[in-house]
Amino acid sequence: MVFDFTIEKKENHAIITIGGNLIEKGQAAPLLEKADELVTEGCIKWAIDMEKLQYMNSSGLNTLIQLLTKARVAGGEAVLFNMNKKINELILITKLNTLFKVTETRDEAFKLLDI
Repeated sequence: MVFDFTIEKKENHAIITIGGNLIEKGQAAPLLEKADELVTEGCIKWAIDMEKLQYMNSSGLNTLIQLLTKARVAGGEAVLFNMNKKINELILITKLNTLFKVTETRDEAFKLLDI
């Protein structure tokens, strides 16, 4: 399954929905470019919906770290939510749950982002 994403931008926050398989470095380049545009526009709080993401490897983890870094450097935050069991386990095994804020639902993500 091909990697894809959508961005629903609101005032100072965005919902980034990612889906498919994130397994190659180049797949995420358009997403990272859009993230840079969001930062430029002052949209720095991101709720990242991972429900449609089927699989990711270390390249996918790197993409998530880059998104988080872009948001935090700009003074914002990124929260992951709605992960499937496999991806949640990957986040736990790599201990990235200590780096990321992770929730189950969009509402919980919004609370962590103070939206």
